Order: sequence, then structure tokens, then C-alpha cells
Amino acid sequence: MPLKIVFMGTPEFAVPTLAALAQDGHTILAVYTQPPRPGGRRGLAPVKSPVHQQAELLGFEVRSPVSLKSAEEQEAFAALKPDVAVVVAYGMLLPQPILYAPYHGCFNGHASLLPRWRGAAPIHRAIMAGDAETGMMVMKMDVGLDTGPVALTERVTIEPDMTTGELHDRMMVIGGSLMARAMKALEAGTLTLTPQVEEGTTYARKIDKSETRIDFSKSAADVHNHIRGLSPFPGAWLEAEFSGKPERVKVLASRLAEGSGAPGTVLDDDLTIACGQGAVRLVKLQRAGGKPLAADDFQRGGRIAKGTVVS
Repeated sequence: MPLKIVFMGTPEFAVPTLAALAQDGHTILAVYTQPPRPGGRRGLAPVKSPVHQQAELLGFEVRSPVSLKSAEEQEAFAALKPDVAVVVAYGMLLPQPILYAPYHGCFNGHASLLPRWRGAAPIHRAIMAGDAETGMMVMKMDVGLDTGPVALTERVTIEPDMTTGELHDRMMVIGGSLMARAMKALEAGTLTLTPQVEEGTTYARKIDKSETRIDFSKSAADVHNHIRGLSPFPGAWLEAEFSGKPERVKVLASRLAEGSGAPGTVLDDDLTIACGQGAVRLVKLQRAGGKPLAADDFQRGGRIAKGTVVS
């Protein structure tokens, strides 16, 4: 018999998983997602989440409570009588009555090799730390922060110049197929769970704006990982002068390069920047209010000259 599933997710990352479960013929009782947020061209119109939009296209009931803490919301969830809840980047903590309401509990799609990078920003943190490998995992949720036993894992290589955006897009597709496999096994009664070890635990705290500025006093490897780990969102940035005025510039891609000098010094017309050790070449940049541009096009529109010191 197909499973009766409550799906809980919000961003684009969760959409392939919802689509895969629907395609496999499971009964989607309801889709929970974050409430619409102000957006649109003027930032005022309420915008439905990507999961909300996908659920409506598929004809599923959508629920977007502000909180799940009230007895009323918890009773409404339990009244669905789900076999299982599938959670992917929902963005809201699940109280115990929600966690334990489904017959088989709640299963989460998490984008790391647990217990490494438990928490909110595992893709960003893996790249910022220079990890060479990560993975997608399906785990059964418990009351801890990403501490539940693991059902399935698929490992993913992080290429040396890969950005968070590129890894995100690869992982969300893997996540959909992995969760579909897990739910088929659960339906068949063959899904096995393995407790996590505690050794090697790290936490992927949410990215704070205060850590987005590039620090060229660090090694070139650290600067490169910082840039690609924050690309495309929220974006690492530097400050440079244009027409005598300082301006923030987002750096969306970089490469390790040859060269040395005082940290932050522009070493050539190709935007090679000296770091504390070594150098990086800036590959894609974006001025405030402008479009992302390859370095050559950026230099034609607003040159950062050789010898300039950026910070």
C-alpha cells in the first residue's frame, strides 16, 4: 500500500523531494510550508514559497501555520493520521507532539554526512571549511538537532572550485531520489536505521552578515573557500573605490592563483589579489545594483586597477 505522507518543506531545495514522492504514487495528505513572505518587484506583495507553489500545481492541500506550538495546530496535524512525515528544509522546529504523531515518525533529508555539519547551513559550511566530500542523508528525526538515526546516505565529491549554489543544485536532485528510495523501503518494511556516532560532530550555524566580508589577510585557500562557500547567497564581498567613492562588490567566483604581496593588493589587470599566503584571482563579480559579470566584463565597466588595495 502507498504511504500516507505529510510533506514539510519550504525552499527550492525541497521541491524535487515532493515531486519524487508524488510520482511514486504515495498519498500526500497535506503539504506544510512557511507562510508567504513579502517579495515581488517592490518587496511588498506576499510571495508563496517554492514548495507552496509546487504543491498547488500538484493539487495538494497546503498548510502554512506561523507556528506548530499550539495544541490546535498539533491536533490538526494528528487528525491527518499520517503514516510518516517527510521533512526537507522546512525551517521550523517540530514540537514533540508533531514528531511522534505519524505512525512511522518523521524522516528528514539533510545535506551533510552526519554528525558533521548538523544544523542550518551544512552546504555553506562544508565548502567554507574546505571539505572535499559531503553527502545527502535520510534520517529519522528525534528531539535533538539532527541527531536521529540514519537510514540512507549518498556521498558527494566537492570539487575544488565548486560553489554553494552548484553543490545545492546537485544535492537537491540527489535528495529527492534518496528520499524516494527510503520511503519505498519503509513501505516494504525493509528500511534499516543506524545510530549516529558522536565523534566528529560539528555544527553548521546559520550564516551571519558579519562574516561575509572577505579577509585577505587569511591564506588564499581560506579566502577562496570563503568566496565559493557564500556564492551566490548571501555573497562574500570586498570594498573598493570607484570614482573616489568606496563601494561594496560581491565576489561570486574565484580561483587560486600565483602571486604575493601585501594582503588585498591587486597584482595585475586580471584581478589577482594578494592574500596572507598566496593569491586568488577573482572570476565573477557584482557591483551594487548590477548584474553578475565575468572579471573581464567587470573590468571594462569599472576597472579596479593594478596596485589598488581592496579590503
